[in-house]
Amino acid sequence: MMLITRFTLLVLALLVLSDSAYAAVGLDRTRVIFDGGKEATSVNITNNNTQLPYLAQGWIEDESGKKITSPLIVLPPVQRLEPGKQSQVKVQALPAAKSLPQDRETVYYFNLREIPPRSEKANTLQIALQTRIKLFYRPQAITPSQQDFSNPWQQKLTLTREGEHYKVNNPTPYYVTLVDARSTKEGKTVAGFEPLMVPPKGALTLGPTIQALGKAPYLAYVNDYGGRPVLAFTCSGDTCTVDVQASTPTQ
Repeated sequence: MMLITRFTLLVLALLVLSDSAYAAVGLDRTRVIFDGGKEATSVNITNNNTQLPYLAQGWIEDESGKKITSPLIVLPPVQRLEPGKQSQVKVQALPAAKSLPQDRETVYYFNLREIPPRSEKANTLQIALQTRIKLFYRPQAITPSQQDFSNPWQQKLTLTREGEHYKVNNPTPYYVTLVDARSTKEGKTVAGFEPLMVPPKGALTLGPTIQALGKAPYLAYVNDYGGRPVLAFTCSGDTCTVDVQASTPTQ
């Protein structure tokens, strides 16, 4: 009988939570943008193992982590990937998608689990790794124009003082995911910062203090393509706005 220690369980937990870079079945992106003007969108998947076939199981969860089958669904829910081969997973919109808010994005999570073939060796522990990325349903009414990509909507973010911290205000109809905060452009991440996703027309408070971030903070966000441009803010009084010239261009 195989003995599993607490250390082994910890290692297994870390493996299960590892990102797709360590998975046999990989995705071609770090987020999915579902265009509300279309009936479906496709995600490319690849079996990076050149010797063994894998099953790929896909599904969608809502913002609270609950598995759903409407208004979006993954097709096929399970498929076989031959060694070294590519395929596609389709995210299909059902009629219920029309009932979603049409003036702002709705966030879901796209999940892909790899299932390895059964081992013929005795006392072998196999792990099904899972990749989970954000899926944004973007209504047709707010589909960005080329001008919007040239002048990113993230540049409309503002910061306002709230006690000892800055509050991030997002006036746009899109989710904005912030992944870094610095007091200087080339500096290190400020202590106390945790990535956060600011909802459309909403606001969230940054963890670091105003004293730590200073009067000219820099915030990095993730764009549609997985790039991480940096926003440079300048503050006057209790309000900070983006300095477009000092910010990193869209990547």
